[in-house]
Amino acid sequence: MPSAGTRWARTPAIHYGVPKIRQGEPMPPTRTAPAPGAEAPPDVPQEAVAPLMRGLAVLRRLTDADGTLSLSDLERTTGLARSTVDRVTGTLARMGYVRLDGRDVFLAPRLMELGNAYLDALRLPGLLGGPADALADALDESVSLAVADGDGIRFVHQATRRRAMSLSFRIGDLLPAERTAPGALFAADWTEAEWERWRARRAADPHSSGFPAVPPGPGPDAEEFAARAARAAERGWAVDDQLIEPGLIALALPVRDAAGAVVCVASIVSHTSRHTASSLREAMLPRLRTAVAGWEELLRRTPPAPRAGQAPPSGLAAWTHASKQELGRGFVESLARGLTVLTAFGEDRAALPLTAVAEATGLARATARRALITLEHLGYVSADGRLFRLTPRVLALGFPHLSRMPLPQIAAPHLAELSRRVHDSASLAVLAGEDVRYTARVATRRIMSVHITVGTRFPAHATSLGRVMLADLPPEERADWLARVEPRALTPHTVTGREELADILERVREQGYALVDEELEQGLRSIAVPVRDRAGAVVAAVNVAMHSSRRSTRECVDEVLPELRAAVARIEEDLRTAGRFAHVPEV
Repeated sequence: MPSAGTRWARTPAIHYGVPKIRQGEPMPPTRTAPAPGAEAPPDVPQEAVAPLMRGLAVLRRLTDADGTLSLSDLERTTGLARSTVDRVTGTLARMGYVRLDGRDVFLAPRLMELGNAYLDALRLPGLLGGPADALADALDESVSLAVADGDGIRFVHQATRRRAMSLSFRIGDLLPAERTAPGALFAADWTEAEWERWRARRAADPHSSGFPAVPPGPGPDAEEFAARAARAAERGWAVDDQLIEPGLIALALPVRDAAGAVVCVASIVSHTSRHTASSLREAMLPRLRTAVAGWEELLRRTPPAPRAGQAPPSGLAAWTHASKQELGRGFVESLARGLTVLTAFGEDRAALPLTAVAEATGLARATARRALITLEHLGYVSADGRLFRLTPRVLALGFPHLSRMPLPQIAAPHLAELSRRVHDSASLAVLAGEDVRYTARVATRRIMSVHITVGTRFPAHATSLGRVMLADLPPEERADWLARVEPRALTPHTVTGREELADILERVREQGYALVDEELEQGLRSIAVPVRDRAGAVVAAVNVAMHSSRRSTRECVDEVLPELRAAVARIEEDLRTAGRFAHVPEV
């Protein structure tokens, strides 16, 4: 794993933290550590890995705080000692799961690999995500896929429409079952024990304060929700008529597997400015039924793939050991190894025995076993005989916040590091018609510096950013673009001839970078490389700009280009992780 800035604990203390726990979550160890050989605190398995529990508590608090907390706030909200918080966050930063900036801790896109492992194993977003997006386009309404998570529902796919009043829930958000249309459909199959757990949670948290994704509110009482669940079972569909908040309405239908079990619930979500609950049902239920029938047929035609042998050892266990050797007590090896276990699962590894988990991670069998016991206790893993599976709760580890992170925010820390290394400004831009538009920028402080702000637009033909993005266009589109624009001279050096520009763009495409010397402004020199998404398409570009007196063009290629390419590789790695199951906005 790449190294991120690691924060060291001053004096590691032997303490057990007591995080603030939501309703229904198991309690972590108490603050006083048991003596050697003593029993573990009540309800906690004796073999549970306490550092892993602490690390998960930190990630949950950061998620609930929408991705950012100070170290002091983490100390306060988790109940952990400050030295423990320092060690935990330093370890998470080393893994690339958080970013440390002074006294603040930020969730990092790489953390999404944990949620991606669950979604890969679930298969539903990969199989039904495209059809759900197509349905949203056809209906011009938001479409969601949700799975059951205890007595709540958790979104696993969102196809939202951009409107002033639009759906704001994110992949991984947890909602109380009683305040949603999917919840009534899932509750229709609850056992009496599940109803008792729901009643206990409602009694302890009547206003849904343990569900930060929804506005606080009382919701329906037990009799009302039971009646809604019974109607949903009878009709086969359910409606949410402004249960979450005024104006929001939804129509939901279950999606079943070949055995008839509900695997997820599809919802069409709208607003009272467009529909009433009744008109939404009348207009959309037939089309939703047709779509769901097609999805169920797709699921029947695509059975789970057999596990293709054991996944090759990831090397992460060796990496954690090397990190421990390098960083000493500032690195919590048992935390890193425990989180590594979650990445053992995937599309062809939805259910794994202990041996397969150990082999996939490179961990010793006993180490993997203790991690699985801990993860099962906390609800991130379920066990069925000898097989283990990830649960939807894995999405609670940062996924809701990170799934809406735009490309400029993903790129920002990498631009800052690039600027620090080359001592010049670094920028991210997208192609906007005939121009490039700057979407992120880190400037250096110099007497002679390049002053450009986010949102600035420049003619694409005269910039290194524009040329690397234009060079990636198919030849026909590139020719159409050149025929459409009127290249104008901005300095005596600006290339304006269409044939010459076409030759330049072809060279840029072959060499993978563009260097522009005083064509946008006299004295300004810049070099850029493209940023590619998971599919290999260019979605943006990054450049380093400087005064021409700072470096020759040869020095730009020899000194700056390697650093630029390394920074873009890190951005692309984060973009691939973030874009596995979520749409990453370009601006």
